[in-house]
Amino acid sequence: MTPHIVYSKILEAQTKNKPLLAVLLDPDKVVMSSELITHLSHPECDAQPDLIFVGGSTASSTESLVTFIKHHTTIPVVLFPGNLKQFTPQADALLFLSLLNSTNHELLIGQHIQIAKQVHQSGIEVLPMGYILVDGGHETTVVRVTHATPLANTDAAQIAQYALAAQLLGKQLVYLEAGSGAHTPVPTPTIQAVRKTLSIPLIVGGGIDSIERMNAAAAAGANVVVIGNYFEHHPQMIPHFAKTLHQQ
Repeated sequence: MTPHIVYSKILEAQTKNKPLLAVLLDPDKVVMSSELITHLSHPECDAQPDLIFVGGSTASSTESLVTFIKHHTTIPVVLFPGNLKQFTPQADALLFLSLLNSTNHELLIGQHIQIAKQVHQSGIEVLPMGYILVDGGHETTVVRVTHATPLANTDAAQIAQYALAAQLLGKQLVYLEAGSGAHTPVPTPTIQAVRKTLSIPLIVGGGIDSIERMNAAAAAGANVVVIGNYFEHHPQMIPHFAKTLHQQ
């Protein structure tokens, strides 16, 4: 079995209060090129992202992108799948996520059952995660695909209850997701409320399109800040964001 390298990295960041930057790459949107690798693999280590998440709500070419990244970088690649078809053992780890605020059996446990044996036999590092959709101000792709109802982003108490339930169910991570391209990221008071409730690491993403929003999420308690949509349009900014976050 693969050692828990990725989870150990996240736990260490939490212990040291040093937030990590994860770049989210959607295989259906990203162009595999030397330019992309240049922006990811900066000569200065503190200007590199800490993790690369690969996946999307409708992604269909996950394995080729994972293989490409693994061939050109040493940054851990973590699957963030929208469905079981996006699984590939070529990645370093898998976010084995359960969409907690969904009434769809497939998203809670159904797809997990179908892929469990394959995941187990692959030896990939598995990170059980409670995934919580938070209202980002407009209907995002993940909402359209999952038909889940996002939680009100100002209802910190309810979101914290969902997060605590995830921890008590044995999840190793909680992910607060406002959705790709969200108009409004998860508010800092909400992140703070969840952080105070949890002892496990907290991931926050969606609508983070500036240094200020990234820093605010980290300062509020996010152990991993995920940025995807903004970097799709501005990949050259990855080193600047990474270096800024690492200097906190």
